[in-house]
Amino acid sequence: MNREIAGLSSMATRPIVAELSEHIRLAHGIPVRFDSAGGVEIARRVREGTEADVLVLADGALAELEKEGHVRKGTVRPLWISQVVAAVPEGVPVPALGSEDDLRTALVAAEKIAYSTGPSGTALIDLIGRMGLTDGLRDRLVQAPPGIPAGSLLSSGQADLAFQQHSEMMDLPGIVVIGPLPGASAISSTFSGGVPTASAQPDLAREVLDLLGSDAASKVAHARGMRAGTD
Repeated sequence: MNREIAGLSSMATRPIVAELSEHIRLAHGIPVRFDSAGGVEIARRVREGTEADVLVLADGALAELEKEGHVRKGTVRPLWISQVVAAVPEGVPVPALGSEDDLRTALVAAEKIAYSTGPSGTALIDLIGRMGLTDGLRDRLVQAPPGIPAGSLLSSGQADLAFQQHSEMMDLPGIVVIGPLPGASAISSTFSGGVPTASAQPDLAREVLDLLGSDAASKVAHARGMRAGTD
């Protein structure tokens, strides 16, 4: 029996890596366990020396860790692409989202807009800036705490419009996912995998990365709201 592979992942990929870990254990005999948290938190742990064999993070965060020497050169590979979606509380009128004008109308009409600490949140703030809405919406923006889905602020009454990765929205109770952002306002994030320099078993970690990037893994990712990173 192989020694357990310890993985660290962002919250957006948590349901995918959890399901795939079980599949890899049963089908390939490699025990894998992922600990998931906000991407900022995972990056902090890696920088502070937390031992791990596999990392799954937004590609920008992983690239920074590789540049800093925390990820082995040549191991980073794209795994899955996720679309950012908009959502509202269950039971309220669902705004149209078929055009960028619809998106602008929904943003301006919202009393509180929830967004994440991850790459989707950063991209949303940039989008609001490009739309010229920063000043008008600044006091209505509510950032979810690290590791807390932005969509959960809808069901708790802290927001009436939320934006985040589809994988983090799709299973939340008490909300309605409207869909991805329209046209040129669409936001997508690529999540990549890599082997930390601290891994004590890099060869086995690379094998796990190959399995995470396989066609079988892509089917699991698709069911969880993502698509293959090579699409």
